[in-house]
Amino acid sequence: VQLQASGGGLVQAGASLRLSCEGSGSSLSNFGMGWFRQAPGQERKFVSSIDWTGEFKFYADSVKGRFTISRDNAKNTVYLQMNDLKSEDTAVYHCAHGRSRRTRSRTYEYDSWGQGTQVTVSS
Repeated sequence: VQLQASGGGLVQAGASLRLSCEGSGSSLSNFGMGWFRQAPGQERKFVSSIDWTGEFKFYADSVKGRFTISRDNAKNTVYLQMNDLKSEDTAVYHCAHGRSRRTRSRTYEYDSWGQGTQVTVSS
C-alpha cells in the first residue's frame, strides 16, 4: 500500500489544520492506522491511532483533547483534525499502515509509512 499525506502548512498558534492520508494500491479498511510526527533532531513519536472499525482511538497525552483521528474507509483515507495548535506541534507528520486491525503506539506495529507532511506552528 502507498500512503499520501497532505494538509500540512504554516499556521499561527491556536489555529487548526486537518491532515489527510490517502491510501492507494490496496484497501486500508481492514487495518489499524496511525499518525506519528518527527521534529528536527528528534525521534519519531506516536500521535494517534485508530482501529479498523474507527471505534477505538488512541492518543498521545500531548495531543489529547486537541487532536481527533478519524477514517473514511469508502474513501480509503484517514484524517487527523488538529485544533488549538501549539509551537511544540511543529513536525513532519507521517501516517502509517498497521500490521493488524488494532494498533497503538509502537512503530513495529506498522508496515508502511507515508512520506510526511510538514506542520509548522508559529507562536
